[in-house]
Amino acid sequence: MQNPIVHLRRKARSLPQGPGVYLMRDRLGKVIYVGKAKNLRRRVTTYFQKSRKYMRSQPKIMAMVEMARDLEILDTKSEAEALLLEGKLIKEYRPKYNTDFVDDKQFLLVYVDLQNELPRFRLTRNRKNDGARYYGPFPRAGMLRETLSEMRKRFGILLSDGRPTRLSNGRFKLYDDARAEIFSGQNETTPEEYILRVKEACSFLEGKAQVWLAELRGEMKKKAESLDFERAAELRDLADSLQKTISKTRRFNNEMPRMSSDEKSGLLSLRKALGLRKKPNCIECFDISHVSGTFVVASMVRFVDGKADRRSYRRFKIRGFEGNDDFLAMEEVVGRRYGRLLDEGVDFPDLVVVDGGLGQVGSALKAFLSIEAEPPLVIGLAKKEETIVFADERGELKLDRRDPALRLLQRIRDEAHRFANRFNAELRSRRIRESTLDDFPGIGASRRTRLLNHFGTIEKLRKASPKDLRAVEGIGPKLATELALFLKEGKVK
Repeated sequence: MQNPIVHLRRKARSLPQGPGVYLMRDRLGKVIYVGKAKNLRRRVTTYFQKSRKYMRSQPKIMAMVEMARDLEILDTKSEAEALLLEGKLIKEYRPKYNTDFVDDKQFLLVYVDLQNELPRFRLTRNRKNDGARYYGPFPRAGMLRETLSEMRKRFGILLSDGRPTRLSNGRFKLYDDARAEIFSGQNETTPEEYILRVKEACSFLEGKAQVWLAELRGEMKKKAESLDFERAAELRDLADSLQKTISKTRRFNNEMPRMSSDEKSGLLSLRKALGLRKKPNCIECFDISHVSGTFVVASMVRFVDGKADRRSYRRFKIRGFEGNDDFLAMEEVVGRRYGRLLDEGVDFPDLVVVDGGLGQVGSALKAFLSIEAEPPLVIGLAKKEETIVFADERGELKLDRRDPALRLLQRIRDEAHRFANRFNAELRSRRIRESTLDDFPGIGASRRTRLLNHFGTIEKLRKASPKDLRAVEGIGPKLATELALFLKEGKVK
């Protein structure tokens, strides 16, 4: 059997030299490390060089390399995109050998259960439908903790570390240590008086949230001006979530959501730049994703009034051919999308955007011809120079980098690219998990099929006991015991 290090060294040397993210997996297909690189080939080959003296002082890396049995990559358009993708994948897989990002699961919320006799202000990362009041999410954990400490001093409220004691006269003593002296108000109080403190603290927190909301929107604009549209989109979504949370805590707030000035100016500018008769209020964008011609998939995202309509997103597996042909893939998915809308009598969007140049635009138009439908305006956004490409006699259009129209198109295109890459990664992870049984001797195609059909998923199969495994036709007591050990520990007797 070939030495795993030799195999991985050869695989690393064949990687592209552009930016991207790499994933290392153990013999069971589990992701044990996620890393980013400006040059994938150069970075990954350093792990598997014959001379690895520099790693001897880093036993953690040495152990990781010894456990690695396979690696895969996701190429990206830039190093900045690789950084964002790395963080998302680490949060998704929680690899054993990663230290960064792992503890940054979600932004913090402040949780107050008003049904309790003495409600406390706690921090949590998960919102539940339990009747409690939640404030947030707040992106700056340190600032939030300082604010809660200040609120304890100012309003005399209980935080998560409070252990109040009931007194004989029906009152409560909130703290029995030095903290009793550091806030205004009495340390001994009644539940009725304490609830008034809680209400004042909630009102203060809502006001504080408004300040942080303004800071988020300011940071979002700065990121957009510096052309970091993915980070700007994340900040926008976070600000929208915070705005909705604040609105829910207000008793008389019945305003409907409105289009922001940035979104409105983007649509107006896009209408003018493209020569449209009306604003393109509904825009759909397609992107193709693959890894060296394998796992070819596509995504479609939909934006309405300049905002992502995530419930309408669609993703596609390429069915019509095998291999790597972006033009054929684009023709297939555009034809499938609008052929279906045509059959259902649903209106087409005002504008269709494809990630690519004239070839991709031509493929999209060919799809409309194949379904005998009049297409809306179809444009391409070519990555290298961010050039808008038309299919008619108009030449290429280059907008100023700060033009709201170009910013809107980039935001939509980047969202389609992110969505396609995510689907691609899911498919590859699923394929690798399903191939885990290939490494176990004595399990052929028929037994493997019966096992997967019986348990449904490889995750359920891993949890099965020898007794559970024996319930599958063709799995005897000895084989069941050895297979259970292999699935849980990666060992074969």
